[in-house]
Amino acid sequence: MSNNQNGYRSLATSSQPGNGRERGEDQPLLGGKPTAHSVVARIRRSMKADVDRRWGDVVLILCYLITGLLDSASISIWGSFVSMQTGNTVYIGLGLAAPSESTRWIKSGTSLGCFCVGSILFSMFHRTVGPKRRITLIASFAFQTLLIAIAAAIVTFGPEAGGKEDITWNVLLPIALVAFQSCGQAVTSRALKYNALTSVVLTSIYCDLFSDAQLLGLHNVERNQRMGAPVMLLLGAIAGGKFAHSSYGIAHALWTAAGLKLLVVIAWFFWPSEKEEEEE
Repeated sequence: MSNNQNGYRSLATSSQPGNGRERGEDQPLLGGKPTAHSVVARIRRSMKADVDRRWGDVVLILCYLITGLLDSASISIWGSFVSMQTGNTVYIGLGLAAPSESTRWIKSGTSLGCFCVGSILFSMFHRTVGPKRRITLIASFAFQTLLIAIAAAIVTFGPEAGGKEDITWNVLLPIALVAFQSCGQAVTSRALKYNALTSVVLTSIYCDLFSDAQLLGLHNVERNQRMGAPVMLLLGAIAGGKFAHSSYGIAHALWTAAGLKLLVVIAWFFWPSEKEEEEE
């Protein structure tokens, strides 16, 4: 499969899987137990391997659950989205039209700006290391998890935030951190060649879903993907709203999102590689 699509071509030089010396390093002498050196070499090769993109849509659809969880909680408590930037763009426009009526546009501007910067950096990372390499996906989602956890820690242990109109560091910084990491999901959808499953947009999915001539077909994978995305986002939004209107608050929504992202990190560790699929 070509890596030249969507601009996510790898800039790193990967080793050839057929290299005899590299293959020999994994073979234990006289059929004995694998040595520590062979285990390390095997792990290293696994980290450099491209993951099999098949069933990658399951991970991306799970990311819609995380998006719904974070956005519904943040819009309820902070008055700003942290993933879906269409709404933030509208809030910015309303704020510029009447800047004295609300401070929501400042939070939305922070979210949108950090999302754009994150898109630049996450895409550069994927292109440099390798768009579908296991280590790329693990590192990307581990970093996303860390940023959400830092935001959760600020909300949990920092000073209590005020209302939706208050502009304080302990509101703007969590918004910035969560918005920055959210674009990592969208970049991953490009790397895995599931361009429609960005995990931050639903409007185009609704259009494609209900304009599909095979909407009621029995075997329609793309229809199933398009149905799964809004359903998962809706479930996440319900959960985020429940958190926001309970004594747990947005902090528990953030910790839950961080836990879900951690599950994705673990999944990439055990995800089959393209090489493994070819050898089978």
